[in-house]
Amino acid sequence: MSNIIEELKERGLVKQVIFEEELKELFDKQKVSFYVGFDPTADSLHVGHFTTLLMASRLQKAGHKPYILVGGGTGLIGDPSGRTDMRPMMTKEQVANNVESIKKQCEKFVSFEGENGAVLVNNADWLATLNYIDFIREVGGNLSVNKMLSYDAFKTRFERGLSFLEFNYMPMQAYDFYHLYKTYNVQLEVGGDDQWANMIEGAELIRRKLKKSAFALTFPLLTKPDGSKMGKTAGGAIWLDPQKTTPIQMYQFFRNVDDCLVEKELRMFTYLPLEEIKELTQFKDERINKAKEILAYEIVKIVHGKNVADETIEQIKASFAGDTQNMIEEELNASEIKTILDLVVKFGEAKSNGEARRLIDGRAIKINDRIIDNYFDEIPEKVDGEFVFHKGKKLHLKIKIKA
Repeated sequence: MSNIIEELKERGLVKQVIFEEELKELFDKQKVSFYVGFDPTADSLHVGHFTTLLMASRLQKAGHKPYILVGGGTGLIGDPSGRTDMRPMMTKEQVANNVESIKKQCEKFVSFEGENGAVLVNNADWLATLNYIDFIREVGGNLSVNKMLSYDAFKTRFERGLSFLEFNYMPMQAYDFYHLYKTYNVQLEVGGDDQWANMIEGAELIRRKLKKSAFALTFPLLTKPDGSKMGKTAGGAIWLDPQKTTPIQMYQFFRNVDDCLVEKELRMFTYLPLEEIKELTQFKDERINKAKEILAYEIVKIVHGKNVADETIEQIKASFAGDTQNMIEEELNASEIKTILDLVVKFGEAKSNGEARRLIDGRAIKINDRIIDNYFDEIPEKVDGEFVFHKGKKLHLKIKIKA
């Protein structure tokens, strides 16, 4: 059987590894306990967390044991990694509510049954009762401030200022790894490459304090062709909660990815065999659209289940066929939309009024069978209670008006 690290590399899921050869040997010898972590900054995970969840799933399927850490403690501090400003501070009640929501979402990706069943832990259980003097005495002498300040996570914050509150985040995450190692023999931390500095400190703390081997493995962040983080639209983040982002919206997001990302995302975000992915993505013309449809379907199936994915496809087919009884539906408060520009920005995937105007100028927008040619059209069809919104040949929605 091939080593799991090599399998992950083939899918483009390995960016950096601490002591890679030693970790490979460990994987070959035994089942390894590992952990992934999520700070409860919202009441739902989003597409940016998708790779982390799938990494936990892939390692579990290979026989290893996942620990899912929800940061009920670190979430009260806020991770400065990748930030140019300080995160808004949440109340303890907000954090507790978010922790419960995230727990439920994790259950869709990993199994909590069997010998290598996942274990869900909350770092508030040990951080909230930790005496600060004891904490500093235990870990302070093993963490270098000079080294911590050299990491990008902190360097990018120097101009605007880094609070002492946030400065404590890295030692606390390092302590998480240390605690999990001592308590559960967790030897590996897995996370996005923006967490590399935090993960290094945790592994080194274990090696210094316990004289034991500890490892970290990062995967590349989900990015657009311009290098910016992927996972957001003009309407906001793509959430895993269907009440925040519908399965159809998720499908459309991945159906419309750039051609250059299709093979990469099929490798990273689906369980399809690599040979099948190679076959699907061999063409760089309009035939790549079939691969995009499969990518979108597979992701919706993983997140929401096969039945929901199948229903999503049927609704999309109905929309293209003009079947208003079964096409995609969206609800709208009458007060939300004053002109057609508002509607195009909200449902037409236009990022601005300027982009909406260009769509109207190109005669790409229709309400029912009426082509829109006026930026300030007030959509008289609203009085009928519902209408069909069309953007070109790809987007067809039944809009229902709420009083």
